[in-house]
Amino acid sequence: MNVMNIKRIAAAISCSLMTVVAHAAVLPATQTDSQWFKDSAANVAAKAQVETKKTAKNVILFVGDGMSISTLTAARILQGQQQTGNQGGEENFLSFEQFPHTALVKTYNTNQQTPDSAGTMTAMATGVKTKAGIISISDTSLRGNCLSSKGNELVSLVDLANAKGLSTGIVTTARLTHATPAAAYAKSPERDWEGDFNLPAEAVANGCTDIASQLVMRDEANSLSVALGGGRSYFLPKEVTDGENKAGKRKDGKDLTKAWVENFSKAAYVWDKKGFDAIDVANTDHLLGLFNPSHMEYEADRADDVGGEPSLSEMTAKSLEILKKNDKGFLLIVESGRIDHGHHAGNASRALTDAVELSNAVKAAVDATSSDDTLIMVTADHSHVFTIAGYPKRGNPILGLVHDVDGSLALANDGKPYTTLAYTNGPGAVVGVRDDLTSVDTQDKDFMQQALIPMESETHAGEDISLHAMGPGSNLVQGVIEQNVIFHIINQAQQLGGTKY
Repeated sequence: MNVMNIKRIAAAISCSLMTVVAHAAVLPATQTDSQWFKDSAANVAAKAQVETKKTAKNVILFVGDGMSISTLTAARILQGQQQTGNQGGEENFLSFEQFPHTALVKTYNTNQQTPDSAGTMTAMATGVKTKAGIISISDTSLRGNCLSSKGNELVSLVDLANAKGLSTGIVTTARLTHATPAAAYAKSPERDWEGDFNLPAEAVANGCTDIASQLVMRDEANSLSVALGGGRSYFLPKEVTDGENKAGKRKDGKDLTKAWVENFSKAAYVWDKKGFDAIDVANTDHLLGLFNPSHMEYEADRADDVGGEPSLSEMTAKSLEILKKNDKGFLLIVESGRIDHGHHAGNASRALTDAVELSNAVKAAVDATSSDDTLIMVTADHSHVFTIAGYPKRGNPILGLVHDVDGSLALANDGKPYTTLAYTNGPGAVVGVRDDLTSVDTQDKDFMQQALIPMESETHAGEDISLHAMGPGSNLVQGVIEQNVIFHIINQAQQLGGTKY
């Protein structure tokens, strides 16, 4: 082929491309009149107008324990299907899913491909990844060995915020001494050392203290202004019976609830919804709330609690009322701890209901603060082996059996129906012949989804989780990041002084 022929072909191709582009520049009305088209165009236009400040007076970090991306999808659909006029539910957004900035987060621990909550929250709270099972101690320490932890303690966001004169708070639906909340304020080479009765002889001999003691027995300058959650029995001596007629567990005879009131100025302790509602915010600078001997109830069961419990939204709102009294600003960490527990139990209904309540709590925080001075971030600590499968029709109940587009019940190769939601492993595993779910109410809150591999407790998963952010410094939330980067985003936005940037 000579040069002239090549030039003619090139010219012809160029002409054809120009014709295609010219035709493509005019979109048909069937496209531009589509509500999908209009909504997405408006979304992009709004994002183009977002201007982000660099410095935040306040920071709120929400952590959905075990809140995988599949959990977000299923919870969003569930919430949408519970609302009237939301069509099939798929169009819904959880409150934080419309924040302007999003990233994917890598969750592995330094010694595990699939992580645990101690190592993941330590990464977020200190900027350093560590081993599974270790609370704000570097990975040079041995898990469960007190002596090896000495000199390897890490400084947390709470430590830095308190040193700057900010107010700090922790809210959780799990025990306050559980791994995720504990990593924000305690240092321990073993996540299970929640009470003094958990400490082995080696830990006692080498001067390690239990996590509950570390929350209360600290200088006021580095104390939490708010601590709300479960775990009451870890703070009470075994000789004491609480308001729900449950005995404490401490062996040292210490009543840490009394110590809280005695140690800190304008301090109050509450254990039930009535006491919580009666708190005089104006005259309370340090609030400890312990609403259950162990973990708080799932949101689906909260109304049945003997003493009565506040919701995650209510605890978030009350915390903000107290923390906002400090003109210098605050740091609040809020965990929805029982999403994780619902998944471990193979019980999607309770896990998703708690995820929806987390969305409600985030909305409460957005409504109570200003995006001009408050950075709000929502993430998870790790994922779960939770799946959304089959080809259900649009609007199919997310907790229900799969129905095809024509409305017929979808059947597996064994001739039996199956649910949209399932687990790779867990207590719902099928051993032998699979149960026929035709007449089973799979939307009941006690229903356990079927699983493939039999295990007493469903496991965490190792894929990335999401991070959503709005407010000053949120523009740094982008791309795929290591989990410990979250610490540095907060540190820089709030200028806590842990690192020069």
